Amino acid sequence: MINFILFIVAYLLYLPLSLWNFCLVEDKKGYFRSSAITIDKLANREFRTLWNKKLRIEFGYKFGAENETISSALGKNQRNGTLTKTGNRLVKVLDFFDKNHCFNSINDQI
Repeated sequence: MINFILFIVAYLLYLPLSLWNFCLVEDKKGYFRSSAITIDKLANREFRTLWNKKLRIEFGYKFGAENETISSALGKNQRNGTLTKTGNRLVKVLDFFDKNHCFNSINDQI
């Protein structure tokens, strides 16, 4: 039970602490983009079971590599033709906001 309480506390503190930190940072350029990428990488790793079951076919590129974004893994599956219908829909949504977002996000250094 204590671990669940710690999880909730950490989750609830993240946003207010991020905003407070933003107020204290001198060079604010890119702050929120950098934070978004950090959260994206965490979500790729943390929710890998969900992404692997719902966004790719059985033998597609696996989500969950440390230091890789969800968009990079989506892009690799898009390139390889191994996305599910749900995965393709998510790519289309992301591409609506940023043309070729997932394909351009591919990080082959992982």
